[in-house]
Amino acid sequence: MDVPLYLEPRLGPRLASLVRSGPLLHTLVGGLGSPLNVVLPQQITDNLARFRGVYREHRLGGEVLFAHKANRSSALVRQLAAAGGAVEVASLGELQHALGAGFTPDRIMATGPKNPEFLWLAARTGVGVHIDSPAELDELTALVNRFRLPRARILLRLSGFTAPGMKVLTRQSRFGSPVAELDGLLKVVERHGDAVELLGVGYHLDTTSLSEKAVALEGCLRAMDLCRARGLQPRAIDVGGGYGVNYLDDGEQWDRYTTELTNAVLGRRPPLTWHQHGYGLRNDSGTLRGALGLYPAHRPVAGERYLDALLSHQAPSLGGRLATLLLESLYDLYTEPGRALADQCGLTLARVLEVRRTESGEHLVRLEANADDIGLEEHGVLMDPLLIPRDKGRTPADAEPLGVYLTGNLCLESDMVTRRMVFLPRPPVPGDLLGFANTAGYCMDFSADHAQRQPVARKVAAWQDGDGWRWCLDEQYWPITNPGGAHAV
Repeated sequence: MDVPLYLEPRLGPRLASLVRSGPLLHTLVGGLGSPLNVVLPQQITDNLARFRGVYREHRLGGEVLFAHKANRSSALVRQLAAAGGAVEVASLGELQHALGAGFTPDRIMATGPKNPEFLWLAARTGVGVHIDSPAELDELTALVNRFRLPRARILLRLSGFTAPGMKVLTRQSRFGSPVAELDGLLKVVERHGDAVELLGVGYHLDTTSLSEKAVALEGCLRAMDLCRARGLQPRAIDVGGGYGVNYLDDGEQWDRYTTELTNAVLGRRPPLTWHQHGYGLRNDSGTLRGALGLYPAHRPVAGERYLDALLSHQAPSLGGRLATLLLESLYDLYTEPGRALADQCGLTLARVLEVRRTESGEHLVRLEANADDIGLEEHGVLMDPLLIPRDKGRTPADAEPLGVYLTGNLCLESDMVTRRMVFLPRPPVPGDLLGFANTAGYCMDFSADHAQRQPVARKVAAWQDGDGWRWCLDEQYWPITNPGGAHAV
């Protein structure tokens, strides 16, 4: 057979320890069903500390806000509340969850599309609100005045930034008001001065480009100058999320796989994907067309390192490093990492139900889970699952790697957990588990539903206690000694 094209996941010490606890994982799935999500609250505290370390290095104040939409877990959110973190919420339900998890309103920021109920609860409790348009600002102030609420704390979310003398432009976003219309937006703020307090400005950019985000932050600094020139007193800039995760352990594996995928699309080697799926690439009479629509799974500069790189960028129009300009202006920095704060915080387990061969010779492994339960490919993340054998003693000594396609439990041709051929160290057997590492950020329960009345994954929280592990149902976890319902293993 061809040399296996592995894409081995990066495992931190805590997640690696959990994966090695095979008997515990089989016990959990046996009792709670497949699929099963496991979250690691201790890890999110460590991740928060690393982001705060970048703030200290650059001598900046402000808040690191967890983007709640990345995961529905109660355990992770409650752990962050206990650690003194902050949270960004994008719905009424997330706001209610954050308040119930122990966050005080001064450590909650409301963003995203907002209905009147969401706006009212945010204003009623004193939560900060990102304003996306003049109409939304009018709606908020009407609620404040109607119900005689305290002045609402707001940030103006901006978009459409440009850098003077540079070709770099930030891509369009459906969130925020064009920065070119800031003057008119500030007139609305001034008109409603008795109902709102301007905290600052911010942006949301769906990009991995450092240069685009640096242009946006530079634009926010200039916007703050305009606010102050009008007598307003903003004090914070929110640079949103998008710090990324380094999913893979070996960059050479990623480079090799993407090269071989290109060769397969062009017909220069046997197919690597189901029905020759190209992940955005296609063969046009021997010419490669399209663009690879995958997350850059090997990203050494990710998470807090990405934030450090952003703050170290120069702002040409303002004559200094972005971090220095923030510090000299005494501005607080708000960040909203979701995927990056959830890095290494979760594992999704699925039981192997069947292994068979098709007429054309492909090996199919059917899982007791579906593609909505394991959203890695939906988010463009290619990464190998971890084989957790039911019985290590039955593994043949001469077992060889095998390339397989992972299929789900839905009666749909499209329910492919992986459209790429995944190489496992040996053929799996029914009863084995596959562990999908690092799924806590958007890939665990972001799209899960009850399609065809299949069960949605239950969720447990697990944490290290000395040399062993303890666990409880996610909703039973509280960050206090010996959380209720905890089980020792």
